[in-house]
Amino acid sequence: MTKKNIQSQYAAFRAWQQRPYEVAPLADEEHECATCGTRYQGNYCPRCGQSARIGRYSAKTALQELLDQWGIGNRSLLRTIRDLILRPGYLIRDYLAGRQRAYFPPFKLLFLLTTVSVATAWLKSRLFGGAPVATGAMNVPEPAVDGSAQAFELGIRHVMEWFNRTQELFPNIFSLAITVLLTLGVYLFFRKAKAIPHLRFAETFIAMVYIANMTSLYDIVVQFLPLSSDLSMISLCLIVIPLKQLSGFGWMSTILRVAAAVVLDVVLFVLLFFLAAVVVGFIGA
Repeated sequence: MTKKNIQSQYAAFRAWQQRPYEVAPLADEEHECATCGTRYQGNYCPRCGQSARIGRYSAKTALQELLDQWGIGNRSLLRTIRDLILRPGYLIRDYLAGRQRAYFPPFKLLFLLTTVSVATAWLKSRLFGGAPVATGAMNVPEPAVDGSAQAFELGIRHVMEWFNRTQELFPNIFSLAITVLLTLGVYLFFRKAKAIPHLRFAETFIAMVYIANMTSLYDIVVQFLPLSSDLSMISLCLIVIPLKQLSGFGWMSTILRVAAAVVLDVVLFVLLFFLAAVVVGFIGA
């Protein structure tokens, strides 16, 4: 394959990435709805909404009905997963621009992928073993003589135990809460995005939910690979890609803004953690 062919294929891929989702054109032929008998032109019956493509029952039809019963058969789950891997920032642009019927809902996908990720981690531990996750009481050194220091260390212990239990028992809620915290820093540094002027906080939150879905996909894939923990950390760095595609900033500007957002979020998390430790410690003292 020549260099010219590679450049041509890459240019075609970039054009596909940036092209908004296009709805299939209306069918020209006339149909008679098998449910209500209405004759019409198009892809769906205007009276009852049944698809014109419905024909004899098949394995594909049965699978589609099964997925629909679990709430994952509509809005093209496979298309959403594909776009989260190949064009995540442009997918988010499409969704924020109103093309929402083309993609799987972000919150439902977040809960679905979080559940799959937890199940995959459990399956990995059952098949390959591994050190159990410590969720019980932490080994905290003997508290200092000072009463306020003792209450503070007691608060740290209780907050860490609550943190671990919440992550284990309610992974979906925990993931959503972390996404809210990350949104704060990203909104501050990306609210004046070139591609989406005057980006709103709610829009940034939706973007971060989809980005969390993207990182969950990578985490699920690398669960059974060597050095999966290292690869999981690398997947967190990939948030630069969707934020660049979404915002329209250059690479360096995006990297600096992401770094600043991460630093701000870490500072906020540490402050909230120690504030909770102080409150819990002195209440329990």
